[in-house]
Amino acid sequence: MKKILTIAAILLAAAVSASAQSGTWSGKLEVQGMELPIVFHLEDENPTADSPDQGARGIPIEVDRKATGAIVIRIPSLGAVFEGQWVLRQIVGTFTQMGMSFPLTLVPGDLKRNRPQTPQGPFPYGQEEVTFKNGGATLKGTLTLPSDFTRETPALVMVTGSGQQNRDEEIFGHKPFAVIADALARAGIATLRYDDRGFGESTGDLASATTEDLKDDALAGLDLLRGRFDRVGVIGHSEGGTIALMIAAEGKADFVVSLAGAVVSGAETLLWQNRLALSAAGLPDETVETYCSLLSEAFDAVRSGLPMPSAANKDLPDGLKQNYQQVVQQLRIPYMQYFISLDMRPLLGGIKCPVLALNGSKDHQVEPVSNLGALKDGLPSNPATLVEEIEGLNHLFQHCKSGEVVEYKEIEETFSPEVLDLMARWIGGL
Repeated sequence: MKKILTIAAILLAAAVSASAQSGTWSGKLEVQGMELPIVFHLEDENPTADSPDQGARGIPIEVDRKATGAIVIRIPSLGAVFEGQWVLRQIVGTFTQMGMSFPLTLVPGDLKRNRPQTPQGPFPYGQEEVTFKNGGATLKGTLTLPSDFTRETPALVMVTGSGQQNRDEEIFGHKPFAVIADALARAGIATLRYDDRGFGESTGDLASATTEDLKDDALAGLDLLRGRFDRVGVIGHSEGGTIALMIAAEGKADFVVSLAGAVVSGAETLLWQNRLALSAAGLPDETVETYCSLLSEAFDAVRSGLPMPSAANKDLPDGLKQNYQQVVQQLRIPYMQYFISLDMRPLLGGIKCPVLALNGSKDHQVEPVSNLGALKDGLPSNPATLVEEIEGLNHLFQHCKSGEVVEYKEIEETFSPEVLDLMARWIGGL
């Protein structure tokens, strides 16, 4: 059967011109048990690629079509190559990046997910494209303005979670920041959301950046808002929630909303995530503890400036030893060195402004009990402050079954309507 298919493919390729491989083609990469969609726009001029689940669009590509029906697509910015062959109205081939290869089949058309909460115009509010700077970083964003806004209108800068993200914090076709901005604008609240430095339309160094630099980016956005509004706050998700608390501790925000923000140290957060993931993968408890103990030693070594511990003599599967070597490489990055030591608990006592801090009870990325508990113990008494765990929600504040990351893309809801309402009421009542 394989020989017959091969002959059929050759005969068909010879009959089809290379120009037929144009327009939009899409497929799904299987990466570590997860599907990662990829879309190629194979135009004759300025062809591009999209990674919809990562919010990355319009990535320049180079397309080399062969007379036999073969095609080579290079993505220089990612160091990736797809080599395929036209077979029965599909392009079947291999996607290679960083020495790893994955089978990939492209079919005509784009990939669409049902995301009913994504805002659709016309809108009963205004939007302005804005630019602001922090040192060498130029940040581009969208200022969403209620129709009857004044200087008294509450306004917030929105700060995304870890990793490069666009202004909508887009992931798996969800646009949570667009949904939040829309809901708040309808409630009479202004927001500024922006592409992270070095991503989308924003520029700036990322290789040496830490959470401190990202906080300063948010502060630059806060300054822009203060030029037009008297009451200015921060709303941040995940790492952005931590940044919101950092800004509050510096006394530079009038109020903050922390959505699943980490309060305990980055090291504790990473250890908890690894324990959860390894246990969910079915590994024995002793293996989980051995690996997490090794990680803990590595984190301590980074903080103390000591050599990294070795996994050579540890009773661990080869896959985990290889994973640990990747961790060691990541721990050489300034961002990770800063992150594992970042601990908000000593700073909470200096926060004087009102805080709304929320976590989903099924959050698998920022553990709700310890982080919300630290806030309740550490924040000064303030009648306007509210710290709450929301039952049944995951890290993205979606209603979910398990809370695991693999669920995110399968859930049509982008953001809990109840939490949208809670945020709007809390901000409006300050």
